[in-house]
Amino acid sequence: MGTLTFSLNVTLDGCVDHREGIADDESHAFFTRLMDEAGAMLWGRVTYEMMESYWPAVARGEEEAPPAMREWAVKLDAKPKHVVSSTRTDFPWSNSHHLSGDLREGVQRLKDETPAGVLLGSGSLATELDRLDLIDEYRFLVQPMIAGHGPTLFQAGLPATRRLELISATPLRSGAVDMHYRRAR
Repeated sequence: MGTLTFSLNVTLDGCVDHREGIADDESHAFFTRLMDEAGAMLWGRVTYEMMESYWPAVARGEEEAPPAMREWAVKLDAKPKHVVSSTRTDFPWSNSHHLSGDLREGVQRLKDETPAGVLLGSGSLATELDRLDLIDEYRFLVQPMIAGHGPTLFQAGLPATRRLELISATPLRSGAVDMHYRRAR
């Protein structure tokens, strides 16, 4: 069975707005490595639509982008992408799949069928999956900034405090820190 890893940029005050953070070559290389290590991506509809609106064009060379971003885009285009949505069923971006039906069963099946693991990159979906006790690891790229606005990490709340074990903490040149945690069971 594969591991479900939740990974996201987060500011020191918990903001997970995708526009907040340092998007340099080193951070793109970090997320590219995470994606390379995973067998599939898992997103909610909103995140999928945000990604779909930009990255396929970068992968095709229709948008100017630095080499690290283009590498990310090409690899993302090839990676299986699973999308949870109750309002949309058509996902035309290459290698995209609709994950429908019971959320717990569908995500557990995806984990079981993906030995290399699944990389989750949607904040709202992460809250639901954490409530279902399906997230195994957390990889937060903690940004050296205070955003002063939301959305924030787990803003909809969780039923209980989650205890985590630190696996590693690796600083980047920008001042961001890769924080890798595992659920304490």
